[in-house]
Amino acid sequence: MGAKFKKVWPYQQDALNLPVASVETALPFYQSVLGFQLVSRGDAPHQSAILSRDEIQIGLAENGGDPTQDGCFFEVDDVEAAFAELQANGLAKEHADYRLDRHGATDWKVFFVVAPDGLCYCLGQRQN
Repeated sequence: MGAKFKKVWPYQQDALNLPVASVETALPFYQSVLGFQLVSRGDAPHQSAILSRDEIQIGLAENGGDPTQDGCFFEVDDVEAAFAELQANGLAKEHADYRLDRHGATDWKVFFVVAPDGLCYCLGQRQN
């Protein structure tokens, strides 16, 4: 069984408006590798999609933003199970390269995933 995605924090302003060049091209990675389910799609003011997994939602949007400058931090209940699940789902990354990061008074065991669309995601589990 995979990890539970508990919370999401965007790097920029809005986890529901993450920039991609093509929603249609981006969706398969989020659904098959990251395990998100499509909630809704929109076409105004631009193509967009809302995805959910466990307790979180994210949105992809053809909004003209730079995906290499955005992404999200996902809090998971088991970071090693999350990496194993993503690998089993086809993530082309041999090693998680875990590291320990401190944010405020909280230590996190984390690893990073860069989606084919250029968005960067950090998945982490609280250590204290």
